[in-house]
Amino acid sequence: MVGTQIAARDLFRAAYENRYTWDAAFPGYTADVTFTHNDQVHSGQVKVSADLKLEVSGIADEAAQKMVHGQLFEVSIHRVRREFEDTHGNNTFSYGETLADGSVEILMGGKSEGDRYQLKDNEVSMVHRHIHGVVVTIHTYSSHNTGSGYLSHRYDSVYHDPKTGEQKGGLSDFEDEYTEVGGYYILSRRSIETGVDDDTDKQEFVFSNIALIAA
Repeated sequence: MVGTQIAARDLFRAAYENRYTWDAAFPGYTADVTFTHNDQVHSGQVKVSADLKLEVSGIADEAAQKMVHGQLFEVSIHRVRREFEDTHGNNTFSYGETLADGSVEILMGGKSEGDRYQLKDNEVSMVHRHIHGVVVTIHTYSSHNTGSGYLSHRYDSVYHDPKTGEQKGGLSDFEDEYTEVGGYYILSRRSIETGVDDDTDKQEFVFSNIALIAA
C-alpha cells in the first residue's frame, strides 16, 4: 500500500511540475484588449504587474470590465509557480481507474479528500475539485507544448452542487491561444461558449500589442 501511495504521488507530482508557469523574473506586461460578448464589443487596455496586480482601463461598461478582469485573474493565478509540497503536502494519493484512452485516475485523500484527477502523457487531463462550495470538473482535450511546460488549449468546465450533484449553470467550452513575448507565453485569445437554456453565451477576449514591462 505504501508503494502504491508513493507511486501515485510521484506520477501526480511529475504532471503538476510539468505545467507552464512564469518564473520569478517575470516583469509583467501590458496589452490592448478587445472583448466581444455576444454582439457587444468593448475595447480597452490591461496591465499585469510583476506581482500579478491587475488593471483594466478604457472600458466604460462596468460589467464588461469585471469580466475582462476576471479572465485575467484566472489566467494569471495559474501562471504562479507554487511548490508541490506547499499545495499538496497535506494530501494523499492513490490510483483509481485506468481509462480506455490510457488516462490514469488519481484519487485524493487528506486535505483534498473527494477530489480526483486524470493524468495522460505527463499532463493533467481532468480535474474534479471541491472549491468555494461547488464542485468544478474540467476536461482538457488538447494542449500547447511550450518546451518548458504545457498550457491547456481546448477544454471544458462545469459546476455541480457538492451535496445534491445538481448541475449549476451550463457547460462552458474554452479555447486558448498564447503568444511568446520576450521568452514568456502570454494569453493572446480566449473564447468561451456556454450553453444557457436553449441559447449559447459567447465571449471572446483578444489581447494584442502585448509588451513586457521594462525593468
